Amino acid sequence: MIFEDASGYTGEADRLEKPSTPEEVSAILAESSAAGTPVTIAGAGTGVTGGAVPAGGIVLSLERFRRLEIAPGEARAGAGLLLHELQAAARKAGQFYAPDPTHNAAALGGTIANNASGSRSFRYGSTRRHLKSLLVAFADGTVRELPRGECIDFDVAAVRRPATTKHQAGYQLAPGMEWVDLICGSEGTLGVVLEATFQLLPAPGERLSGVVFFPAEELAMDAIDAWRGVPELCMLEYVDAASLRLIGGPAAGAALLVEQEHPDEDAWLTRLDEAGALAEESWFGTAETERERFRKFRHALPEKVNDTVRRRGYMKMGTDYAVPVARHREMLAVYRESLDGYPGDAVVYGHVGDGHLHVNMMPANDAEKEQAWGFMHTWAAAAVSLGGTVGAEHGLGKRKRHLLELMYTPAEIEAMRSVKRRLDPKWVLGRGNLFVYPEA
Repeated sequence: MIFEDASGYTGEADRLEKPSTPEEVSAILAESSAAGTPVTIAGAGTGVTGGAVPAGGIVLSLERFRRLEIAPGEARAGAGLLLHELQAAARKAGQFYAPDPTHNAAALGGTIANNASGSRSFRYGSTRRHLKSLLVAFADGTVRELPRGECIDFDVAAVRRPATTKHQAGYQLAPGMEWVDLICGSEGTLGVVLEATFQLLPAPGERLSGVVFFPAEELAMDAIDAWRGVPELCMLEYVDAASLRLIGGPAAGAALLVEQEHPDEDAWLTRLDEAGALAEESWFGTAETERERFRKFRHALPEKVNDTVRRRGYMKMGTDYAVPVARHREMLAVYRESLDGYPGDAVVYGHVGDGHLHVNMMPANDAEKEQAWGFMHTWAAAAVSLGGTVGAEHGLGKRKRHLLELMYTPAEIEAMRSVKRRLDPKWVLGRGNLFVYPEA
């Protein structure tokens, strides 16, 4: 059986399992651990690093885990429920689930596996911050409810954290850490998340959303630095000129997507004037329908990129590197220096408020693919040298696991591997994600 993720990465499995109860998952895992059969956890297929693509063995689909219960301040949801379903249910109840990854058709289990974040992470942080408990099946078949506040019962060595606001590469180990923080972001290698309790916030008040166009990239960069401290700003996203051309947007040198709660509209008029923005061409709105229009505008980019690379028959070459916010211009300069000599198509967009821009290259031939692959490694090293991370929100999966060695010392990677061996001695879960299987 052939499986593929949104990046075009493919793999094979011997069989597909679709359990509907924790007991069924427990039995599958116990049997697989006894036989040493790898188990790859699958959700909605929106991942871009091969994490949910099997390397043999069993694919464990959680699509039937669709429980949803909304209560004041929280929601209990199954791993197979889709993100937009949770968001819609919370909104109907007068509440708000803050994380907003680009693919809102992602399964909730996948957002937990990769500690997904998205455009509103500028204010609200990643998925991890909004988890209150997890129901987890471990490799030996044991199923446990892990509430927020329950710490791991074994020693781990501390692993350094970069000076970024977003980081998702490897296990973020710290002595006395909580189980929820260990499992979230472990990319399906330490346990199978079956259900989770998510924190819901009160529905936000009036919000102003906007797409601000600029005649030049440098003016947009100046505006980013000037606007980062705007009170109650929850979104600050960047879109370059090539991105605008790709999705048929207005002719401009760059654009910023912003969203602010309890806005002062007159203040925005002043900001646009001071920043040299194309005020007449820019879009602003407060209605839900207008915000949805802006969301679709932003999310059309990765969809168009994925469609383009699929039609061309190549995997997407996309970065997920982040640097400290004070160094975002330096990182953009590194990207531009390389892309100036790249003959293929490339776009730059993303979470600039967090120092986290995505570069997506869409090769049309083998030569462009090889050059793009070389850039990926060069840029990762540059991000680390600037105090950044090689993975901010998508995880590393199988495609990018080699980047761990750029960021961590052998001792730190061994500390991670020791946790893997403790919880999954036969390396059954997510085999090939983050680490090379030791007997391969």
